[in-house]
Amino acid sequence: MVEPDPKADLHRYLQDAREALLWKLDGLSEYDVRRPLTPTGTNLLGLVKHVAGVELGYLGDAFGRPYFDGEPPPWWYTQDAETNADMWATAAESREQIVELYRRAWRHSDRTIEALALDATGRVPWWPEERREVTLHHVVVRVIAETHRHAGHADIVRELIDGAVGELKGKDGTPSGGRAWWESYRHRLEQVARQVGDG
Repeated sequence: MVEPDPKADLHRYLQDAREALLWKLDGLSEYDVRRPLTPTGTNLLGLVKHVAGVELGYLGDAFGRPYFDGEPPPWWYTQDAETNADMWATAAESREQIVELYRRAWRHSDRTIEALALDATGRVPWWPEERREVTLHHVVVRVIAETHRHAGHADIVRELIDGAVGELKGKDGTPSGGRAWWESYRHRLEQVARQVGDG
């Protein structure tokens, strides 16, 4: 029997979520990766930028392993940062810069995960004082959950842009009914919603 490796299991789930999120940018124009598709402005590149910050904060700063040598970028979680600045890319921030920041965040996070035991303790400075002390295990689970949550947001945003769905390219996990089938299916759901909603 193979001995379980909890750290490797957690890392695999984290990496799956990272790759699923980044795949949602593939093949899209600069406009499409930036365009806000919800009333609160959710956009693909902003989700990647946000999750890069999540990793750098939780798996860097919280364990005394800061990523930035000098001043962090203006969108970083400081009192001077513009509200929601981590949820969109400015015109001066290219897709390549944001994606590379995320990939560097992965590497930084991976070094933290490799270097520390799962029961190693850290402190999350932006949490209430009574909850600030955490274990690496707790933080890795939190980052996995957050990344998968935002990968789900990206799923919906990407589908709204061009209809592409699924966790990874060629692995969409949906019935293969074709366009007519999906239109009929959606129409049926709309009818049921109206019937029950009006009832």
